[in-house]
Amino acid sequence: MLAAVGAFAIMDVTMKRLVDWYPAMQVTFLRGAASLPLLVGVTALFGEWGDLIPRRWRLHLVRGLLSVIVLWLFVFAVKRLSLADAYSIFMSAPLLITALSVPLLREHVGWRRWLAVFVGLIGVLFVLKPTGANWITLGGLAAFGAAVGYALNVLMIKMLARSDTGAATVLWALVIMTVVAGLLSIPMWETVRLQHAGWIALLGLSGALGQYLITYAFRCAAPAVLAPLEYTALAWGVLFDYVLWHTMPSARMLIGASIIVASGLYVFRREQLVSR
Repeated sequence: MLAAVGAFAIMDVTMKRLVDWYPAMQVTFLRGAASLPLLVGVTALFGEWGDLIPRRWRLHLVRGLLSVIVLWLFVFAVKRLSLADAYSIFMSAPLLITALSVPLLREHVGWRRWLAVFVGLIGVLFVLKPTGANWITLGGLAAFGAAVGYALNVLMIKMLARSDTGAATVLWALVIMTVVAGLLSIPMWETVRLQHAGWIALLGLSGALGQYLITYAFRCAAPAVLAPLEYTALAWGVLFDYVLWHTMPSARMLIGASIIVASGLYVFRREQLVSR
């Protein structure tokens, strides 16, 4: 799981660089197109082609379309925010998963977890206001929208787990995302330049590796054990911001991120206690 988070952080760095040269929707397409051959190759080596047959087409289609929106919003966010700021807001996703599981999965959430969700969203507001002069920014809203979409995506994975394999769940979302993002990017398409081939290759490799590692991680350990490790993305964000863009996190970002992480960890802990 730690390696998966690191791989996805590298993928986010490449998207942040590529969005300087190409529209966000085109970068979304490149993310899918560059990773697809690698994921299919891994399936050919270690899996069975029968694992890729989808059972619930409509849910796969909805999840694929949602993946386009989530990735486009996140690419839009990292273009305008530092990685650490974008990650801080995006880390509210586990709290949103808890909240949305009530209407979508009919799960019971006690008042303590609801309170933690509320406190975590206060932390999001801290990060959304980067300075005293400016209130909510478009980049911040995009990051929060990506978190909401990601939470819905995770809940759909839980629904698909009842009928479809993990390989089918990963592959078809990526296929649909790539096709849809490719079509939507046609009107604003920028010719892909040869000097960016290395960045695109790194995008595909890091994305495919992260997807493989996170799938393997969830086969080996319970989600409640792995989910808190996603917060290590904040450390990667701060590191890459400093090394590549010479940017240090603000006090407001650190306070907001601390509130979000503490709330998320409390929710994970309560879920473990309730499930026993």
